[in-house]
Parts: sequence; C-alpha cells; structure tokens
Amino acid sequence: MVRDNPEMNRRIGEMTALGRPGVPDDIGPMIASLLSEDNRWINAQRIKVSGGLAI
Repeated sequence: MVRDNPEMNRRIGEMTALGRPGVPDDIGPMIASLLSEDNRWINAQRIKVSGGLAI
C-alpha cells in the first residue's frame, strides 16, 4: 500500500529518521544477519526494523 500510494509514501517518509519508507532491500539484510550462526544466542526478542519510525 505504501509503495503504490505516493501520498502514503510521503507521510511515512516524514515519520522516519531516514526520510523514506523501508523497502525489501532494507529488511532482507537484517533478517539474514539474524539467521547467521553468529547470532545463535539471540532468541525470543522483538527487534523493530523501522528505519527510525517515530523516534
């Protein structure tokens, strides 16, 4: 919905520290890093990947 609606895209962008809504390329690397063996002790955590939404 955000991607296809310029007004919604602009509004979300105004609320984030990065000035734009996230795209799959923003989220994918974070998920991949969590799945890494290096992060095997991270469990049962809520990790917000929001680009600084409303900070």
